[in-house]
Amino acid sequence: MRFPFASLAAAMRRPAREIERADRVMVVRAPEGWPDVQVEAWLDWADSEGLAPEGHDPLAEIAAALAGRYGGEEPEALAATLLLGLAAPARMSRTTPGVVDLSEPGAARRLEAETAARRAERLAAGAVEAAAAMLDRVADAVSRCEGPRADCADPDRNPALARAALAARRAGAADADIVRAMQGERFTVEPRPFAARPPLLALANRAMIASGAPEALAAAAAGLDGDLVLTFDPETAEAVADAGRGPAILLSLPALEGLAGPTFEAALVDLVHLWTRALAAGDAAIVTVGLGGLADVILAGDDPAYAARAGALAAVAKKAAGATPTAFIVDDREAGLRLGLTRLSAVELWQTGDGRTARRLRPSLAASVARRGGDVEAAERWLFGRRTLVDAPGVDHAALRAKGFTDVELEAIEQALTQVESLADAFRPPVLDAGFLRDVLGAAAEAPDLLARLGFPSDDIARAEAWAFGHGDLAGWTGAPDGLAAILSGPAAFEAALFAEVEAASAAPDTTPTIIDWQATAPQAARLLADAAREGRRAIRLRRAAPPAGPLLDLVEPDPAPRARRWEPEARAVERVVEKVIERDRTRRKLPDRRKGYIQKAAVGGHKVYIHTGEYEDGELGEIFIDMHKEGAAFRSLMNNFAIAISIGLQYGVPLDEFVDAFIFTRFEPAGAVTGNDSIRSATSILDYIFRELGVSYLDRHELANAEPDPMNGNGLGALEGDGDAPEAVPAARFISKGFARGSAPDNLVVLPFGQKRETTPAPAAATEAVACPACGDFALQQRGAGWICDTCGAAPSMQG
Repeated sequence: MRFPFASLAAAMRRPAREIERADRVMVVRAPEGWPDVQVEAWLDWADSEGLAPEGHDPLAEIAAALAGRYGGEEPEALAATLLLGLAAPARMSRTTPGVVDLSEPGAARRLEAETAARRAERLAAGAVEAAAAMLDRVADAVSRCEGPRADCADPDRNPALARAALAARRAGAADADIVRAMQGERFTVEPRPFAARPPLLALANRAMIASGAPEALAAAAAGLDGDLVLTFDPETAEAVADAGRGPAILLSLPALEGLAGPTFEAALVDLVHLWTRALAAGDAAIVTVGLGGLADVILAGDDPAYAARAGALAAVAKKAAGATPTAFIVDDREAGLRLGLTRLSAVELWQTGDGRTARRLRPSLAASVARRGGDVEAAERWLFGRRTLVDAPGVDHAALRAKGFTDVELEAIEQALTQVESLADAFRPPVLDAGFLRDVLGAAAEAPDLLARLGFPSDDIARAEAWAFGHGDLAGWTGAPDGLAAILSGPAAFEAALFAEVEAASAAPDTTPTIIDWQATAPQAARLLADAAREGRRAIRLRRAAPPAGPLLDLVEPDPAPRARRWEPEARAVERVVEKVIERDRTRRKLPDRRKGYIQKAAVGGHKVYIHTGEYEDGELGEIFIDMHKEGAAFRSLMNNFAIAISIGLQYGVPLDEFVDAFIFTRFEPAGAVTGNDSIRSATSILDYIFRELGVSYLDRHELANAEPDPMNGNGLGALEGDGDAPEAVPAARFISKGFARGSAPDNLVVLPFGQKRETTPAPAAATEAVACPACGDFALQQRGAGWICDTCGAAPSMQG
């Protein structure tokens, strides 16, 4: 009786769910046990194969289209296995045409040429981006320069440009491109994604490789810098090439076991037979039906003879394939993703009910540990940690309290341990307050390793980190049951041993890459090839592991070598003026937390304006605040943000003179007469008044004041020439804030008048008689310096003739 794939697929519950795509949200009916990433993997594969579904049931459309593409006598059963998650199309590693026979004289030269070409393609991807980045730095060095354009674009006058141009030349950029970058041209590039070439197929004498002959070193070098599959007989080399050209399908043995239960082997026979016939409908010499999830099925079983069980399942699959040459090993991670399969490891990612991704101990390993009497919870604690420092070895709460930590800091650390992945991240701002780090612990906020700075030994820190965050794998777990310690310590080696048993029944050898250290050398790789040859492996493929992310070298810019001084005759010194572009790093100068300043209340055209100033310790202006609380919210907010922008500019070193010259004489309402300010009597706008006040108060630019600075005399005619000879002492409380001084200044201080500046120039002549204002018609137009200003409306007409 055939296994009822079609009826099970028809009865399976497939609730609808929303899947986000790049351009839309799709509603997909998918099995309940499938995570979203598995559904997205099927949709991505369909898009790449031109099978984009358009109906209300995308997965069913994909399954039907794929079954029709393979043909076969039972398209409904094929589509059902796809919907049930039992099978997914896979891609084999297609090798380059031809076989490189290492015994031939020109083989080593061909390997070197192929390796050089692959290395050039790999380096070109990064070199293009590096050269473009260096050219952009050239353009930035010109655009950020302050000075004449010609000088900024001259490397002899712009040191930053000279350094950027030299770096661009070293990165491979042509001088013509550097010149264009100096002229402002931007070099935006989009390098093609690096597409790895198919692996080379090589044939070598097993005895020569096992003995470490020069051929082994040449093959190892080609395998490290390129990709090479090394075989030891012509039949195996031909099988590798045929399997790479033939069709492939990956089966999910865990999913089949979950559906079939005790009839698992019978269902496996039907499934392999079904897909072997479908794949063999073409003219392929070898078809591939991969046995995915083999390690999970064997670990979940009761038979402790794992290798024998793997060989028995491979024999069952070979018998089901019949006379069709069939391979049973597939190395395709994308196909595994479409079936929810991953390589055997202790940690597995899974999707929770609310759609989040979490980590857990692999269910097959957990079942095997429990079956052998092990403690699954202890394994999870060893793997993922406890996320707390309570009772942690070396660095626990008692040790931290002895260093000055309080309950407040310990609670913050405990909360952070559930969200971070290292102790260093839990012992830095914003988890710990910067003031606590500075005042209590005496450490800077940016200290890289606070625990080491506090005196904790590195061994204690490592043990506490393992207590809180786990070890990442089960290697070294002291609670491993008998017979499982080797498997838990090296799950990848255990899975490779299982596929070595499957390889005996496979028509093609296992070409899954053997991952070696990313810093491995050719002699080390040659020793691995020799070991594989002596072990009797049919083929071997080496691949370097991916290097760690981020910079691997802490490089320091070397000091330029001193040049030998050459004697030159003394030249006559000629005084000249040399202009040089000075490059200065713009940094923000922060104000003290308790700062000096003053508040000036005035009214411009009847609108009240409060100016608050903040000063540095040397009296230089560092910030302003503008308050017009009776104005509308929009205008008030605009003035507040304008004041913030001016303050930031002052703190970054913009001279106050620049702001004063930019904003005086600006004209907009409100404008007119100014009351409440003893130096300024009229303004053409709010900004004109504000920056006149700042210029008079901080820059001594008294020409901006349009009122007589001395107080009026009792006769109402202003100060007389003799009135200023003996001014009275002014109490210091008029100028010193009692709150700012905090009682440090006594009450009997006075400001003596002899320190005041006296004008040596004669007083200006009396103002001329007011004339009619052309703007408002009032006889209030007075001459102020070189210009005319109306005291009524604030207008400043140009009076010519």
